[in-house]
Amino acid sequence: MTIEVRDLVKKYGSFAALDHVDLKVETGELVALLGPSGSGKTTLLRIIAGLDWPDSGSVTFDGEDALSRGAGERHVGFVFQHYALFRHMTVFENIAFGLRVQPRAIRPSEDKIRKRVMELLDLVQLGWLANRYPSQLSGGQRQRIALARALAIEPRILLLDEPFGALDAKVRKELRRWLRQLHEEIHVTSIFVTHDQEEALEVANRVVVMDKGKIEQIGSPGDVYDNPATSFVHGFIGESIALPVQVSEGRVSLGGKPLNLEPHGAASGPSTLFIRRHDVALVPPGSGVIDGDVKHVRAFGPSQRADVALRVGEGETLIEIDAPRDRDLKPGEVVSLQPRRYRIFATA
Repeated sequence: MTIEVRDLVKKYGSFAALDHVDLKVETGELVALLGPSGSGKTTLLRIIAGLDWPDSGSVTFDGEDALSRGAGERHVGFVFQHYALFRHMTVFENIAFGLRVQPRAIRPSEDKIRKRVMELLDLVQLGWLANRYPSQLSGGQRQRIALARALAIEPRILLLDEPFGALDAKVRKELRRWLRQLHEEIHVTSIFVTHDQEEALEVANRVVVMDKGKIEQIGSPGDVYDNPATSFVHGFIGESIALPVQVSEGRVSLGGKPLNLEPHGAASGPSTLFIRRHDVALVPPGSGVIDGDVKHVRAFGPSQRADVALRVGEGETLIEIDAPRDRDLKPGEVVSLQPRRYRIFATA
């Protein structure tokens, strides 16, 4: 099932939740809609699902107009952030619900319903919980049951709205890996909404980065991380150092101090220098692009993080960098920083 969205507009008063959005999702893809709150990602998902309607534009499934059909006619499975399981029903009955309420003409027999539910319980690796109630499950188990329920009707499209947002970090990581493996087995065209960049980069085939109702970039996880198309994408994905610089006649300066950096085609004028924290090398004082004073150091997993006050003109600019644990940084130490990779974008 291919999904195509063309020139989609959705406004709430003067606020444009979607501003002329175009997107195509190929059959069998797992696509992440990634962006901050208010970027339009959930609005786009709800319109595809038939839970909301655009002011203009089109949505097609395999070339057929989806907007002419209600949510129940689109054959879409939807998984919400907060599970939305029926508390008075067992796990088995929750999964069977969508099959039992189908019109009599297409409703499976009781034997087929039982077979389908047990197959899904095996698929989500929770067959032993068939007779329990949602209140007896962990958060991760409830979300897997919610996914099984969405798959019960054999949807042509699977939509997930912040599916792991209510779970703790360890469970989220486990379920992300599990969802990726599950998708490789079932190959249903899937779109999921998230504001968690790590989640999008780990799970999706392609990532759609959104901001203020517009799509900033579409690409593979590697593309959007390594080759961000805009300053917003660079600043939102990954943890970046952002410094206000001036580009003039092929030279880059910070606070009036020339930096030994190529502008890489950036036009003259006010710009922002973006550097991933892990792309900053510590070199002997005076030998890097800019010097700074270490203010604070703290351990952070396999690396350490340091607050460094850059010497910029008459003042200081505080940034945060990553350094290997075997580099014994101390507060008060003078360090020199050399970017391994960086991008420069004109200031809007």
